[in-house]
Amino acid sequence: MHTLVILLGLGVAAMTLMSILWSIAFPDQRIWPPKRYTALTPFFVWVPTFTLFGVLFLLGIWDWGELEIPIWARLGIGLPVILIGNIVVWTEVSYFGVRQTGGAKGTLRIEGMYRYSRNPQYVADIAIVSGWMILSAAPSAMIVGFSAIAALVAAPFSEEPWLKEQYGTAFENYSSRVRRFL
Repeated sequence: MHTLVILLGLGVAAMTLMSILWSIAFPDQRIWPPKRYTALTPFFVWVPTFTLFGVLFLLGIWDWGELEIPIWARLGIGLPVILIGNIVVWTEVSYFGVRQTGGAKGTLRIEGMYRYSRNPQYVADIAIVSGWMILSAAPSAMIVGFSAIAALVAAPFSEEPWLKEQYGTAFENYSSRVRRFL
């Protein structure tokens, strides 16, 4: 069962990354962000997302503490990073709404955490995954976690051409003064 859960996590991360890389290579046939937001879009966005986070959680619980990461680092770094990441993600989701966070067209957001990063939700998701990898000290969570982080790092490269297309000069001006990540 443990191996199947690892394979599920790696499979979801790989499919997500392949979809993003496809969208970067072939922007006219992109998968992310979706060309059209339909009733099925939330299914294709949120099911893999929550599956991957669920797999990471489960693997972390199963292999809890197998790596020799000092408890001060696990609790003093891992836990705060998870908490801060969740605060950033859910604060920005509350401003955007679930639809726009999931790929629906909306407005260009340059306030809040977007004053400091063009992708604070991805940065926060990376923080959550990294924090969980540290807190759980679980080797299998590390394997799947690094795969998830690869997809999260790649995602802005498929979104930014779409944002430029949607918002034109406003996005170009914004991206010239705000960094992609931090």
